[in-house]
Amino acid sequence: MSEQRRFFSHETLERNVGWLIITTIVVISIAGLVQIVPLFFQHSTTEPSPGVEPYSALRLAGRDIYQREGCLGCHSQQIRTLRSEVERYGPYSIAGESVFDHPFLWGSKRTGPDLARVGGRYSDAWHQIHLRNPRDVVPESNMPAYPYLQKPVAADTISSHMVAMRRLGVPYTDEQIANAPKELEGKTEEDALIAYLQGLGVNRRYIVVDEVVAK
Repeated sequence: MSEQRRFFSHETLERNVGWLIITTIVVISIAGLVQIVPLFFQHSTTEPSPGVEPYSALRLAGRDIYQREGCLGCHSQQIRTLRSEVERYGPYSIAGESVFDHPFLWGSKRTGPDLARVGGRYSDAWHQIHLRNPRDVVPESNMPAYPYLQKPVAADTISSHMVAMRRLGVPYTDEQIANAPKELEGKTEEDALIAYLQGLGVNRRYIVVDEVVAK
């Protein structure tokens, strides 16, 4: 028994790198499963929040452009439960807001401001000027200009994209998928990106800050 106890002692793990790695992976895996698995059965994390609906074809195309241009490298979409965060950006983010997002675009780097509640804060005209030359509206901005987004948005892949999203659980109807290319007719990539931005966070933006600040 003494030999067995010594084999499973801390001293054995500290001297045997292989066993240390194995036991560390086991412990982290168990701890991760204990935290993550229950979330799949909580409605607050699997059901959409009030007012959250699947992206329209135009907004979905705009989200693709947002990812393509690397916007998530400088802008997060996740407001933490800190007073400084909610006072600046609005109510903190909750899981139900992102149930239709594949992939999530929460991010963590903020070279620019968080965009989780940017919807409706500025007019479409403001966004157009800002995208074409950010320094026309924010003189100190180091954001690159995107004048080339004034080209037509690609409509030939939007239906297949929505089909793929439906397989991931987004409840698009056959009618929405069939009408998607028509929704993009005459629209530019700039229009699509602005439509995406204008819908971010509007479902929770107007909640009173004092009611959502974590104690």
